[in-house]
Amino acid sequence: MFNSVVFPFAPPAPVYPVGRSQTGLIPGRWLAIGFAASLACLVALMTDTGLTIDPRAPSTLVFAGVFTLAASLRYFLRTPRSAAQRVARDIAETFGLFTAISLTGAVATYPIGAETSGTIDPLLQQIDVALHFDWLAWYQVVADHRALQILGTAAYQSIYVSPALILGYCAWADKRAAARGLIASFWVAAVLALVLFSFWPAYGPFATLWHGPAPYQTESGLYESQLLPLLRSHVLREVDLGNLRGLVEAPSFHTASAVLYIAAAWPFARIRKPILLVNLAMLVATPVEGTHYLADMLAGASVAIVAVLLVTMVRRRLPGHA
Repeated sequence: MFNSVVFPFAPPAPVYPVGRSQTGLIPGRWLAIGFAASLACLVALMTDTGLTIDPRAPSTLVFAGVFTLAASLRYFLRTPRSAAQRVARDIAETFGLFTAISLTGAVATYPIGAETSGTIDPLLQQIDVALHFDWLAWYQVVADHRALQILGTAAYQSIYVSPALILGYCAWADKRAAARGLIASFWVAAVLALVLFSFWPAYGPFATLWHGPAPYQTESGLYESQLLPLLRSHVLREVDLGNLRGLVEAPSFHTASAVLYIAAAWPFARIRKPILLVNLAMLVATPVEGTHYLADMLAGASVAIVAVLLVTMVRRRLPGHA
């Protein structure tokens, strides 16, 4: 009899069960606080050096629109009612945070670079000689083969592909703790790299070792040697987000990123091999396309390892968080 009763107030639709515990899930407020602190430091650095960003520039408006969309999706889907909504929520959160951290770090290289003086290129060259690494020979091989130039450029630019694959997989597979772990490691590595950059400015081997007309213009070109003097003399006053160039030569952040991506993907068999292959190719391309000394790359790998170890220690002390 009771089975045939129709109640006038139907219960609410069931919420998708996303609240299950994930071991080592870094609380979202920690990430928010870390990013807010980074943004505050960037504002202080920009103000101190007199650098500005045009809020009406098309590139600025595009980034503002992207971050507004990501934040809105994350807020409105904070209690998802389906697997699709959960995936959309996690993509908005992780892609938004990762992009924001990357942009903040790249912009921060400008005011930090403006406060530097001199270069440590002679020391980096001495380390490469001790390691028997001949950058000029490596460059000449690439300059003589168009196929290597095309492959090297593609591999070097894959720094944007790997995080998309990893974070996308984590959203699809409900691996939120792993995604936040990558973001936290990336943030720690970026902070360490920026601190070291303030003490270790360099122009890179292309600017210091090659003399005369260049037979091949690498992906990174001569940006450090061109932009750092302009920043130091305060000739360059405005940062264009649409033409942003990371100015950290040592440590190599491409190398740090490759190590971070491989470490993040390693626990997942479905993406382990492609991420490993893509990032090994990026590491091979980095000396020429990124115009890095081998010493830069070893420093970058060390920064990434420290970041992963620090974040891993923190995550192991955390209970599961929804």
